[in-house]
Amino acid sequence: MRKALIVVAVVVLIAIAVIASMLHHGFSAHDEPTAMESFLAGVMRRAAVPAELKRAKNPVPLTPAVLAEARAHFADHCALCHGNDGKGKTELGRNLYPRVPDMTLPSTQSQSDGEVFATIENGVRMTGMPAWGNGSAASRRASWALVHFIRHLPKLTPRELEEMKSLNPMTPAEMKEQREEEEFLEGK
Repeated sequence: MRKALIVVAVVVLIAIAVIASMLHHGFSAHDEPTAMESFLAGVMRRAAVPAELKRAKNPVPLTPAVLAEARAHFADHCALCHGNDGKGKTELGRNLYPRVPDMTLPSTQSQSDGEVFATIENGVRMTGMPAWGNGSAASRRASWALVHFIRHLPKLTPRELEEMKSLNPMTPAEMKEQREEEEFLEGK
């Protein structure tokens, strides 16, 4: 009982310190989070993973076809924020708060398969990471396939990165430029 009271007191003191800091400094997505904010965000993110997923192993077998499918999915759906290389150094990734993580680093790579899956399927509240899952078997399979690809990010080859570029969505301006280039080459 006494330990529980001490834990509650520490949590309350930390919360007061964080609130006081926020009131003093304000909020801005331009500012890097304080060490306390990063710590609390990490605690909350880990706490948000359902218990049955924390130790879950990827049920989708890792094959070249699964990896290729997940690479294409990532390029089309995830790279806008995370970049094809998973480092988050995109215009959107740099301007989100909290920042998009570099998924090649231990902070992501050391998470369990279930934790990575939960992030994809359920999203992360109060961040730019949406919940992509809809509860269907197809959604779960695609998310588990993406877990394999995220594990592969530190080993991406230049050929894979080049392939992914061709799979990235185009902006209207890029589509217009491509159309004009094709028309020019056709002599129009």
